[in-house]
Amino acid sequence: MSRVGKQQLVIPANTEVTYADGILRVKGPLGTLEKPFKDVVTINIADGMVTFAQKGNDPFARAIWGTYASHVKNMIAGVNTPYTKKLILEGVGFKSEVKANGSNSDLHLALGFSHPVVVKIPEGLTVTAEKNVITMSGINKETVGQFAASVRAMKKPEPYKGKGFHYDTEVVRRKAGKKSA
Repeated sequence: MSRVGKQQLVIPANTEVTYADGILRVKGPLGTLEKPFKDVVTINIADGMVTFAQKGNDPFARAIWGTYASHVKNMIAGVNTPYTKKLILEGVGFKSEVKANGSNSDLHLALGFSHPVVVKIPEGLTVTAEKNVITMSGINKETVGQFAASVRAMKKPEPYKGKGFHYDTEVVRRKAGKKSA
């Protein structure tokens, strides 16, 4: 039994949740999110509440029940308050800036390679870079987290000097350097 799947999600004011043809739509003050769901879990929307029930007792339905509840909870929260991730870039000569490129924008990074690294910013994300602190925000939790993880993976923090990207809440474990005789 899923503790998360059993929860009833309260739909806040000025938020609209609809489920039709296997697609769940959440519309709120910040925008609209859509996500397809398989027909192994029943999603009921009534009286300002969203409830979930598994269809059948197969292992896949049991496994996905709480996951679907978490997805819907994140969608409802995202259209009301945006999700934010901060990456801090440490290291001498490392730079980051956001440049507009027509209708979309790119993140330009100098990470100590022989070439600049250019990353396309996904649609629906707002990215700012000031003093080597890159702030990403958007209504879709998955998009914000995936983009932050892909940028961080370009230069993970190394354990001796701490150079590279790290999250603002992350603690980089440092190692002692060589001991001199």
